[in-house]
Amino acid sequence: MNKRLLGPLTAGMAVLFAASACGSSSTPAASSGSPASSAGNSSSASAGAGTSLASTAGSSSVAASSSAVASSAPGGASSPAAGGDPASVKLDGAKFTVSSKDFTESILLGKITGDILKAHGAEVTDKTNLKGSVTTRTALTSGEVDMYWEYTGTAWITYQKNTKPIADPAAQFKAVKDADAKNGIAWLNPTAMNDTYAMAIRSDAGGALDNVKTLADLAKLDPKDATFCVESEFASRDDGLPGMLKAYGINSPASSQKTMDTGVIYNETQKGQACNFGEVFATDGRIAALKLRVLEDNLHFFPNYNAALTLKQAMLDKYPGLATILNPVAAKLDNDTMTKLNAKVDADGEDPQDVADAWVKEQGFVS
Repeated sequence: MNKRLLGPLTAGMAVLFAASACGSSSTPAASSGSPASSAGNSSSASAGAGTSLASTAGSSSVAASSSAVASSAPGGASSPAAGGDPASVKLDGAKFTVSSKDFTESILLGKITGDILKAHGAEVTDKTNLKGSVTTRTALTSGEVDMYWEYTGTAWITYQKNTKPIADPAAQFKAVKDADAKNGIAWLNPTAMNDTYAMAIRSDAGGALDNVKTLADLAKLDPKDATFCVESEFASRDDGLPGMLKAYGINSPASSQKTMDTGVIYNETQKGQACNFGEVFATDGRIAALKLRVLEDNLHFFPNYNAALTLKQAMLDKYPGLATILNPVAAKLDNDTMTKLNAKVDADGEDPQDVADAWVKEQGFVS
């Protein structure tokens, strides 16, 4: 959720997007699987399994409400783009540096962006796979990189310093977008995909653990069974473990909380030795591959984590065609699609660049 992080979505959206957008990025490079912790996933930790989020994360509202977010925005799920015909956008001579966080999903989004920018004539420098959310955001604000895909929940809580997420994903996106406008940061259209945090347990846990279906059920457990494997960022975030334990009244001493890399968490959760419950990301393919069962976030504690390309407003003003060619990408990315793409990397072992190359061609973004 960070990465991943993440869960359900709802509602429609009334957000104004720049009808024009921005210009391209930089040259290829690639990075693949280092764990992440930012509000989206982890380079080895975000993956898709080919199942929809509703079935994987046990929350049918997620996919439905996620769709509402993108479709209600101009140029969203049902519209090709905001600002004209993508084929008419020429970026010859433009140079861009595209970045990402250090988890699979974020890296894939960066590679996809680079492919499309190059297809329109731009020169792209690949700086994907930066470690952590704050590092990547700082690279954007400092001008070290030109663009990367960010998550609404991460921006709202980590950068904009809010403590209470907005339940409606459309309203959450608008609030984040409006707040960042004051910082000179533009957000293009959001994805329907919502890569929120979730907690999972092995399907064959047995005993009293079989009765744990929701996060609220964790409060009823014997504290010795309420053991968690989480990444270091999640262990300290307001929208992570501390806030979750408080919101649900869960008794879990520090000795029952193990911190580890995201990729390790999935395997350890499946084994059930270091912990019974592990932090996972809603669009991670390993949930299904390892037969993990996701607990329902019945209080809707975890924020919405819809992804959108972020860049400086000055860059968007200079290259308004960026929105025209990249908003259609967001319109294609729902939970099921992103989960499948993630799974190709994390479950099948494919290279992120190869997965991105194949997808943009399959979708007709690149010939």
